[in-house]
Amino acid sequence: MQDFRDALYFPIREFLAGGNPYDPAAMFAHWPVRQDFNLYQPYHLLLHMPFALPGYRVGAVAFGVFGLLLLIALAALAARAVRRLVPVPIAVTTAVAVALVLTSQVGKAQLYVGQINPLIALAAAGTLVVRRERPGWAAVGLALAWLKPQYGLPLAILLYARGSRRVALVGTAMAAAASLPVVALLVIRGGGLGAFLDVVVANLTHARSTEYGAVDSPTAQRIDIAAVLFRGTGWAPSGGELVVLAAVLVVSVLFVRRLDRADAVPVADLLTCLAVVVCVVHQPGDVLIAVPAMAAVSALWWHHRSEPSWGTAGTAILALAVPFAHLYTVDSVVISLFGTRAAVTVDGVAVVLAWCLLVFTAVRLTGVRVTRPVVAGRVG
Repeated sequence: MQDFRDALYFPIREFLAGGNPYDPAAMFAHWPVRQDFNLYQPYHLLLHMPFALPGYRVGAVAFGVFGLLLLIALAALAARAVRRLVPVPIAVTTAVAVALVLTSQVGKAQLYVGQINPLIALAAAGTLVVRRERPGWAAVGLALAWLKPQYGLPLAILLYARGSRRVALVGTAMAAAASLPVVALLVIRGGGLGAFLDVVVANLTHARSTEYGAVDSPTAQRIDIAAVLFRGTGWAPSGGELVVLAAVLVVSVLFVRRLDRADAVPVADLLTCLAVVVCVVHQPGDVLIAVPAMAAVSALWWHHRSEPSWGTAGTAILALAVPFAHLYTVDSVVISLFGTRAAVTVDGVAVVLAWCLLVFTAVRLTGVRVTRPVVAGRVG
């Protein structure tokens, strides 16, 4: 539960004690944490406060149960996506989806580490599912996805590009409005806006130098293109992360819009999710947001497996399954054969490859007229 400890319980305790949890020096001086509190949206300190009010053990158990329920809900959403495309009993599909998510490395890690990713994943995936039929709820989902800005920013841009402009703008505005009172309180406590901005700079500076967060760290479990590029080549160009962010979003925007027009919405949803996790700082557990879209595209691939245009989609799904199958036994084998650096890089290589393959799939699908009714079955 180290992420529960470092990113939720003690940061909220620092906030309740009158301090600024974004200040690495304060957190390390006052609490038994091993990581600084990253720049999560300030409303995180209010949203998750119920888990920090009781004693540590009670709060940790309650948060673990909450995470488990969120993962089950995410799996149920995936089952619903498959059920729209494949005539199988929903109870069977849900049971299989829940079992796969909870026994996967990604699912187990969320509960073991105490991540807030299950909430963000469910919110982001739900936003894609209901963005047309229920834009109000989709905006709430996007606002929750903004808990971590590296989710919220690219997702909002891609939603806007796909025509869900109201969802993108309202969801972003909701996240900003929810955070504003917390920011105002921290500014007043800290002695002014300048002092608060100094803390933000100190937070960013500390994050860039950590082994788990720096782009040029050989041991970081980052799966974004910039970090994978460094671990594969040893090359980390200045400004490379911003270039990757812009390039991935431009390419993805181009193709998700074409996929929407071609009635290949599930593929557009999966490409959206993969773009979010490869364009900026993300770790293997962050691929949870792609679970429902991944399930839907798997069902579509099964229907179209004999068609050349869908071959790369199936390969993309296999590549995206790597982080989920990267269990302890697999990790031990990879380390014994190729070393630790390979073990922390394989997930990133697989996810980046999945994004590339899905872009290639989009090229092929949008280059032909897609008319089969099964493709027109919309998941979001």
